[in-house]
Amino acid sequence: MLRRLYAKVSGKVQGVGFRNFVLRNARRLGLKGYVSNLPDGTVEIVAEGHEEMLNYLLQAVRRGPPLAYVENVEYSFSEYIGEFKEFLIR
Repeated sequence: MLRRLYAKVSGKVQGVGFRNFVLRNARRLGLKGYVSNLPDGTVEIVAEGHEEMLNYLLQAVRRGPPLAYVENVEYSFSEYIGEFKEFLIR
């Protein structure tokens, strides 16, 4: 089933390669969307694709890259929109 994921990740997630980590994992899983640093120090992820692949991405995001410390991941699923052509860093 195709779904849309919105996630906001807090902790030590900026300046540690977190966006590149998300980009690599999302592309490997065939997802489309974006990852972006937010002014409050968190990272925003919007991804679309198969629900199973979105859950795999969430598992990876909870671990993060070696230099990151993921404190919290707030997320929600919604209806698939299909607005993205690829997965990018914004």
